[in-house]
Amino acid sequence: MTGNAGAPSLGAADGIVLTREGGLGRIVLDRPEALHALDSAMCLRMTSALLAWRDDPGIGAITITHHQGTRGFCAGGDIRMLAESGAGDGSAARAFFHAEYRLNHLIHAFPKPIVAVMDGITMGGGVGISVHAPIRIATERTVFAMPETGIGLFPDVGGGWFLPRLPEPELGTWLALTGERLKGQDVVAAGVATHFIPTEILDSALAQIAGAAMAHEPARALASGLAALDESSPRTLVPAPGALMALFGHQTVEAILDALEADSGEWATRTLATLRTRSPQTLKVALRQLRAGARMTSFAEVMAMEYRIGCRVVHRHDFLEGVRAVIVDKDNAPRWSPSTLEAVDEAMLEAIFAPLPPGQEWTPLDAAITPS
Repeated sequence: MTGNAGAPSLGAADGIVLTREGGLGRIVLDRPEALHALDSAMCLRMTSALLAWRDDPGIGAITITHHQGTRGFCAGGDIRMLAESGAGDGSAARAFFHAEYRLNHLIHAFPKPIVAVMDGITMGGGVGISVHAPIRIATERTVFAMPETGIGLFPDVGGGWFLPRLPEPELGTWLALTGERLKGQDVVAAGVATHFIPTEILDSALAQIAGAAMAHEPARALASGLAALDESSPRTLVPAPGALMALFGHQTVEAILDALEADSGEWATRTLATLRTRSPQTLKVALRQLRAGARMTSFAEVMAMEYRIGCRVVHRHDFLEGVRAVIVDKDNAPRWSPSTLEAVDEAMLEAIFAPLPPGQEWTPLDAAITPS
């Protein structure tokens, strides 16, 4: 899909409702039976709308919300499909990652303000369609997490870009490796969301956004309008400032676990116990992903790296076993292989991160989107 996609087809289709209100384009996730988890059709429909609205001078801003009355903004991607595809030839998984990552990049590079309302469960794929927007609203119902290490996947959808760049050093590493959840105002304090708006005034805030878009001065109007509604306050996410850097600022997972073991505090002990339940392979993949992503200078470069990882990991034992244990059988007792960090060697990691064959690499949508 390249160039101007033309006027988007408004209305409901493929789990997405598209509407237009003056200068505002609205994307509403509408797959409530799956907590609005993304599939390929949803990603492609959102992409088509964004491309059309990007080139439409009558559109000044975009909102991404979910169908009211459901407890999730977006619970992730279609994990069962990915596992079924990974157990076979992987073509459907590759197609999904390709479409999803192009959507993530489009949101990141979009030239008009996008306002993502992270109301309710926001995990995995839901993070990818929200955290790269310039304006990200959390509510008291927001639950943010990147729980992929618990199912043998990895914190994708641009996790290699945004997690290392959170304000608190190594906060992203902690979130990526443990899959811990942030709620409500903590999502703002962490730098994941930009604003906290209680649900009782969310409708009025969205109406204000619509008015700002219709005035064709969305960036200034949105910023000033939301600042007046912002009721966030600093929250304590870790035991003390700098604690995460001391515990997670290491270049190997083994060193992180050693640091946690040497700390006698309750928080470190609990965190160590959590990490020991995660896939050893995925812990090492995630740490390498974040360290590499921190050095990369463009979002597109990170997405190309994550596409390589995704294409390989969906076929590997730990992802298939993680889905079985957590999502299918729900015994929550995955049998990881390799079962120890020591057995996850450099050759295995190199194979997961290696470039794909010619013609199979991920690329952004078109040259009009600056790969930043």
